[in-house]
Amino acid sequence: MTTGGDGMGNKTPNSPLKMKPGRPKFKKDEKSKLMEAGDHRHRRTEKEEDEELLKSSRKKESYQLIFDKSPSYVKGGEMRDYQVRGLNWMISLYEHGINGILADEMGLGKTLQTISLLGYMKHHRNIPSPHLVIAPKSTLHNWVAEFKRWVPTIRVVCLIGDQAKRVAMIRDIIMPGDWDCCVTSYEMVIRERSVFKKFNWRYLVIDEAHRIKNEKSKLSEIVREFKSANRLLLTGTPLQNNLHELWSLLNFLLPDVFNSADDFDAWFSTNKCFGDSELVHRLHAVLRPFLLRRIKSDVEKKLLPKKETKIYIGLSKMQREWYTKILMKDIDVVNGAGKSDKMRLLNILMQLRKCCNHPYLFDGAEPGPPYTTDRHLVDNCGKMVLLDKLLVKLKTQDSRVLIFSQMTRVLDILEDYCAWKCFEYCRLDGQTSHDERQVAIDAFNAPDSTKFIFMLSTRAGGLGINLATADIVILYDSDWNPQVDLQAMDRAHRIGQKKQVKVFRFITENTVEDRIVEKAEMKLRLDNVVIQQGRLTDASTKLGKDEVLSMIRHGANHVFASKESDITDEDIDAILARGEKKTEEMKKKLEGLGENTLQSFTLDTPEHSVYQFEGEDYRGKQKIGIGNWIEPPKRERKANYAVDAYFREALRVGEPKAPRAPRPPKQPNVQDFQFYPPRLFELLDKEIYYYRKTIGYKVPKDPDLGVDADRVMKEEQQKIDEAEELSEALIAEKEELLNEGFSNWSKRDFNQFIKANEKFGRDDIESISREVEGKTPEEVMEYSRIFWERCNELQDIERIMAQIERGEAKIQRRISIKRALDCKMARYRAPFHQLRLQYGTNKGKNYTEDEDRFLVCMLHQLGFDKENVYDELRTAVRQAPQFRFDWFIKSRTAMELQRRCNTLITLIERENMELEEREKAEKKKRKGPRSGTPKVRTIETPSWFMAKC
Repeated sequence: MTTGGDGMGNKTPNSPLKMKPGRPKFKKDEKSKLMEAGDHRHRRTEKEEDEELLKSSRKKESYQLIFDKSPSYVKGGEMRDYQVRGLNWMISLYEHGINGILADEMGLGKTLQTISLLGYMKHHRNIPSPHLVIAPKSTLHNWVAEFKRWVPTIRVVCLIGDQAKRVAMIRDIIMPGDWDCCVTSYEMVIRERSVFKKFNWRYLVIDEAHRIKNEKSKLSEIVREFKSANRLLLTGTPLQNNLHELWSLLNFLLPDVFNSADDFDAWFSTNKCFGDSELVHRLHAVLRPFLLRRIKSDVEKKLLPKKETKIYIGLSKMQREWYTKILMKDIDVVNGAGKSDKMRLLNILMQLRKCCNHPYLFDGAEPGPPYTTDRHLVDNCGKMVLLDKLLVKLKTQDSRVLIFSQMTRVLDILEDYCAWKCFEYCRLDGQTSHDERQVAIDAFNAPDSTKFIFMLSTRAGGLGINLATADIVILYDSDWNPQVDLQAMDRAHRIGQKKQVKVFRFITENTVEDRIVEKAEMKLRLDNVVIQQGRLTDASTKLGKDEVLSMIRHGANHVFASKESDITDEDIDAILARGEKKTEEMKKKLEGLGENTLQSFTLDTPEHSVYQFEGEDYRGKQKIGIGNWIEPPKRERKANYAVDAYFREALRVGEPKAPRAPRPPKQPNVQDFQFYPPRLFELLDKEIYYYRKTIGYKVPKDPDLGVDADRVMKEEQQKIDEAEELSEALIAEKEELLNEGFSNWSKRDFNQFIKANEKFGRDDIESISREVEGKTPEEVMEYSRIFWERCNELQDIERIMAQIERGEAKIQRRISIKRALDCKMARYRAPFHQLRLQYGTNKGKNYTEDEDRFLVCMLHQLGFDKENVYDELRTAVRQAPQFRFDWFIKSRTAMELQRRCNTLITLIERENMELEEREKAEKKKRKGPRSGTPKVRTIETPSWFMAKC
């Protein structure tokens, strides 16, 4: 190993800093003159002292350990060259006080590099502890084993288990602190947060760090509360897929630098990044100091590339029947008839995926009882027929197989199949306990192991599991997220693999699985075309309703065309050859697609469109439905599932609904909020009754009125029968009355007026008039006067008044809070230093008194009733020099600061109230008994206090 460097991996000699040629020499005569004059205080000149300080600082900065081979404290073997370079990079980050992200591709040894960094901290920096490693539950045993293998001098504890076991471990091991590194899971961090918050961690490491990409998740909020000198994130998935998630990781590492997601998104907007290389270079320049990413093809030349083959298989007769049943059940939804919501479409999609995996996933599909494990398990599913042929071939080649599936019940079926075929296997899914996981992994990886198959749930078994003793990976079904499938493949394709890894992806032909795989392929292709070329995209990966519809329709005509099985007795070698050919065709097709097509996630090129059906192009008809795409009759559905309405309608079987009462054709439309004179409504009612009389209208019986129905009907009919036509004088009066209301006030104007009253209070008419667009202050003032005189005439006046009073209560609350803060501040000459809070029995566990003091004083200074005050408070906290290394307070959101300030305000109000009661009691005490002449005393109260209060 060598020493010296500039902090970024560039080696420099350790020789003392030498004077550069041409540098001006210091004048010796100045110094000698001072000495001769008897001035012995000036032993050196200012320039000499500055030069010495500069030289010493440069020497200090230039010291950094650079490894050119595996460090001596790494005992379990030799680190590879790129791993040593990764260690040097992390050491450089530490020496410069920077946190970072180690984003090497899966299988390149991020665990080893991290352990070697903690070994460097202990052996070269004499900082052994405490460190915290947070990892998925499935990888905890692997982390502990890797520590013991590579750097056995680091004392490791693993916090896991039930509550009783954890309590004993915390009491006997964790709290005494006789250890260097604690390894625990995400769940344990959440449950035992109070324990972890007691430590000042040296290094906080989070494995599979994309778990905290949402800054509002429970885990993300908790780890931000921990005190740590340095932080390191490990993740093998690309970080550039979503800018906000990338910002969340960077904010966790450096909250003072990446403190605003809005600013980050504004600087690196996706729309701006397209076609603007300057912005792309700017983003890469920002990320370069914090992120290191290498891929296997670049650094691990000994590892052969994996080979993926997509194998297509047809549906069995039973699968075809169930596929048809699913489509028939919700045929209207698939056809686009009516208003179909996305969740029901996704449900159909899920059922179709289950059908493709195995029909026995549906209750009632498996023949029985009695239920038997027999040949029918294979024959009734196309994928099982293919798997049976493939496993027989692989068994003869002495290969070992990993089988991944999304559905744990598929693993149940595979277990029955393995028992029937006498294949030795291991199983791992989300329900497998931590100890059982490790036992299964060790049994499969053991030398001369007889285990032939390891079946895993894709999501539960995809992280941090090393199964490099297997050389075959079978993806029984595909995930929506291609990164999940890549992680599954890399359980075998990783360091230590001696064979070429072959991946077989099962796809049921002419079904929704075709479309799912195409979507995943295009996401990966888009990642390669756009992101890896230094450009960014936030193209949505979520499925829209139209996309789900197209997926469900895809292949439906093929399914309905025949009721027989698509499975043939074709030889497995021929099936594999055909799969390789189709895989190459798919690859070439993707390579030929343009960037716009990839961003829209569609393979509907003009010559092969899924909208082509029976010689007709349905592309233009998709939005309005497919017409007679499938012949079965439509099933009527209720649009409204309200129970009361349903039973009311159900009890009216055969009873015709009452028609709406007619009105005169040219009668003006008047609203109650326009406040016309009441006389106008009387004249309009007379006009309506007379019109109904002229057309011979008979009032129907309203069954909703119950026993009063007959009486109400007779009264209404009597008004119609007695109605008379309006005279000319009454018509003229009606026209005059129509001019006396607020006819130019619309519903929108009225709503603005109500919201303004809620916002400012009914008395602040000036502010209210500014809120009502298109109205002058005089018009608003006049309307407000009439409104408060006649507001009881409005139909929903109770709701309106409750809305306004709610707003006024908030205004009064703001005033009282401002008064409380003013009174609190007035007690101190220098509140930022002197202010004290009376917490009572419960101070709170998170915020310190210094933090609370700053929040209260800054809130008062900014103005409590100011809009967006908490955003400004958040900025002030992050800019305050005293909180430079306080990661907890700097990572609080505006909403969290608001909640804390509300708590502090309550404490202050309680304190003010106690002081006020105490002052009243003292005044009463000083007055003494009422008999006799009262004794007058002068109480000296500071004028500045009285002025404030």
